[in-house]
Amino acid sequence: MSLYCAVGSADSEYSLKQLNELFLTSLTQLGTRQRVLAVPPDLTRAHSQAGVLTNMAWKYYGENLKAVLPALGTHTAMSTSQLTDMFGDVPQSLFRVHNWRTDIETVGEVPSEFIREQSEGKLNFSWPAQVNRLLTQGGFDLILSIGQVVPHEVIGMANYNKNILVGTGGRDGINRSHYLGAVYGMERIMGRADNPVRSVLNYASDHFLRHLPIVYVLTVVGRSMNGELAVKGLFIGDDLECFHRAAELSLKVNFEMVEEPIRKAVVYLDPHEFHSTWLGNKAVYRTRMALADGGALIVLAPGVREFGEDKTIDTMIRKYGYKGTPATLRAVEENADLANELSAAAHLIHGSSEGRFQITWCPGMLTQEEVEGVGFAYGDLTEMMKKYDPTRLRHGYNTVDGEEIFFISNPGLGLWAHRSRLEASKPGSLAAR
Repeated sequence: MSLYCAVGSADSEYSLKQLNELFLTSLTQLGTRQRVLAVPPDLTRAHSQAGVLTNMAWKYYGENLKAVLPALGTHTAMSTSQLTDMFGDVPQSLFRVHNWRTDIETVGEVPSEFIREQSEGKLNFSWPAQVNRLLTQGGFDLILSIGQVVPHEVIGMANYNKNILVGTGGRDGINRSHYLGAVYGMERIMGRADNPVRSVLNYASDHFLRHLPIVYVLTVVGRSMNGELAVKGLFIGDDLECFHRAAELSLKVNFEMVEEPIRKAVVYLDPHEFHSTWLGNKAVYRTRMALADGGALIVLAPGVREFGEDKTIDTMIRKYGYKGTPATLRAVEENADLANELSAAAHLIHGSSEGRFQITWCPGMLTQEEVEGVGFAYGDLTEMMKKYDPTRLRHGYNTVDGEEIFFISNPGLGLWAHRSRLEASKPGSLAAR
């Protein structure tokens, strides 16, 4: 087990030149490789700098970089223009598309006894460790898993083996891991590097992935003093230490504890990044622990046109709606279609306020009937964008028409919480929980 790079701090800011030097120094340590596969995230994680790093890897390895497999998970495949926007001049011929329903191989199975233990007796199924067949059958001597560590609603802290086992994973593995996280409780998972879902993925890595030459390339991205995005850390290695170091820094960079519960939050979703509530409900996931009972969340979503990026999941969301944990668990018990799409059920739980505060969606391409049909309040985008102009609001507290609001320009970059919603008393202790 090796750690090739571990640099960064809350005060650090690495330029692209510095990032390139650190990355290439690490690749040099790996020695000569003949068949390399890069597994970066898709456009929904463009801020990760994974596109830039993938481009750097292509320039370093040249014709020995045989393929790039974006870790789509359940997301829609990237278009040619999106590939260019994120990965620059990496040849389009190198890109492969992951289909989570058809392109997978099951490499092992985490026993039901382990899942039952991790779920505190709530679940009694085994968990299939599934990955895209390209990883296992492509004959690669290096697999670069590239991405960003940031607080995450399903697995506590994003990335590491999630990029492989979920990002290139299969239907059953994705469904069951998402449902485990939802049943265990989002508030108990968010911001914690160690939790039941991560334990399951770590079990799978230890037992079923050791034969694969995976090296993890993990960034931590935050904001500079002037509010611009900045790379705060880079961690490269092939074991858990790499991830834990990145997670520790991410909590310092991406976690914001608010002094008082927020009465009204306004979240803006960049139309280039967010096209569905499946992705856009980060506005809910990442702020839910900060919002006051009886408060309000307004989501400005000019690019949102659908609920689920996957057609089947979109159907499930429209049918069952965001109605909270008890209603969703009951729907799973009583309806085979939702029980067969557990990641959708998990998403419905995560995207609910659990009745604590009102969620108003202001989408660019969904109707009032559609929005209200899934359980959200509807707001007219034009009117709301005029009142809460994202180009004029600054991050954090603002006063609009005499009312205090908390503005977030990109919910994917952080986690906001009030102490009353966390079991741990100190943010720094979350990663170890």
